Amino acid sequence: MLFSCIPSRVTRDSGPAKMATAYLTHQQKVLRLYKRALRHLESWCIFRDKYRFYACLLRARFDENKHEKDLVKATMMLKAGEEEFWANQHPQPYLFPDSPGGTSYERYECYKVPEWCLDHWHPSEKAMYPDYFAKREQWKKLQAQSWDREVQQLQEETPEGGVRSEALPPARKEGDLPPLWWQYVTRPRERPM
Repeated sequence: MLFSCIPSRVTRDSGPAKMATAYLTHQQKVLRLYKRALRHLESWCIFRDKYRFYACLLRARFDENKHEKDLVKATMMLKAGEEEFWANQHPQPYLFPDSPGGTSYERYECYKVPEWCLDHWHPSEKAMYPDYFAKREQWKKLQAQSWDREVQQLQEETPEGGVRSEALPPARKEGDLPPLWWQYVTRPRERPM
């Protein structure tokens, strides 16, 4: 079946982290809707030539109304498309293995060792990676120096009602470090070797 929009419901890839994000523009909603519609269409059409045919029809339906200037009418079309999608979505859509809900999602999480474990390495083990541990010592000194400033910046820039998103504030001026930079510098590999 041919459909053209995304449902406005909580999906597998939404959760507490996604709920605290900023509002989406109308264009972003339509683009996400189009992409999810294509993904579900891919689940309905097994053969590639059939999929391409229906994907072209779907694109034509979106292109018919892409220059709509009346936002009220565009919003109503978006809502109608979401309802159409909801009615025609695939009951068991294809999920990529590394996507949330996929077979390999977070497969390598058990191999990601916390950074503090490196403090307990034997000196002979550290001697095998002298450049990394020299750089790490510099990072630790920098972290100790900048920690109070980072916490102070976070406290000053936190709104009265509490944090509204997980986004951290940027560095105040060029050359400064953003708050909690340590977790990005020392994050483990996505996939271990």
